Amino acid sequence: MKWFAPTFFLLPSTFYLLPPMLVQAFGYLASLLLALSLLVSNDLKFRWLNTGGCFFFIVYGVLIGAFPIILTNTLLLLINLWGLVKIYRKTEDFDLLEFGTDATLIKKFLSFYAKDINAYFPDFKLEEATDAIRFVVLRDVVVANVFVAALLDDGTAEVQLNYTVPKYRDYKVGRFIFEKEKDYLLSKGIKKLVYKTVANKNHRRFLTVMGFEKTTEGYVKNLDA
Repeated sequence: MKWFAPTFFLLPSTFYLLPPMLVQAFGYLASLLLALSLLVSNDLKFRWLNTGGCFFFIVYGVLIGAFPIILTNTLLLLINLWGLVKIYRKTEDFDLLEFGTDATLIKKFLSFYAKDINAYFPDFKLEEATDAIRFVVLRDVVVANVFVAALLDDGTAEVQLNYTVPKYRDYKVGRFIFEKEKDYLLSKGIKKLVYKTVANKNHRRFLTVMGFEKTTEGYVKNLDA
């Protein structure tokens, strides 16, 4: 028995309206996005990349009149959109805990993520960090971030380390530190946060989103403004 897909999904004539290479490009782009989604460790990035891949596969399926491709990726697209809704609506528990240079857990944490930390803060060494302000951010009772800064006499905090594990790089930790815990930072005498050097382009993007401005000092955020 021959099976027929609904005719409103089959648009074979559309295929000839576009150059074949352009039609194939939608398929290649969809495949690339889906492959990239499997390489990232961040849940939010995975969902967005997977959603993009499904969308372009739907376009590709329409262009070549392939109903199974359209149906499968429409279902996956809806699943991804639901996943994104849950991520953005999820209420998580954040907490901030100070630590000292002899904290064994923090040393193990920094050792475990040493390679990734070096990509963002190549000059950081906990033993050499100025004895000013150190804390971890817990996200649902899991260490998500380690923050170390040197506090100068004028209220400037030079950030030596602000490392968030890849899984939690969705800006929520940053907003917790710089917005929700702003009063905590002010209580420590911090008037201005400064990143003198930024070694990673992704980190520069993060700082821009967090409201830091590039100046002659580096990337700066005034807390008492």
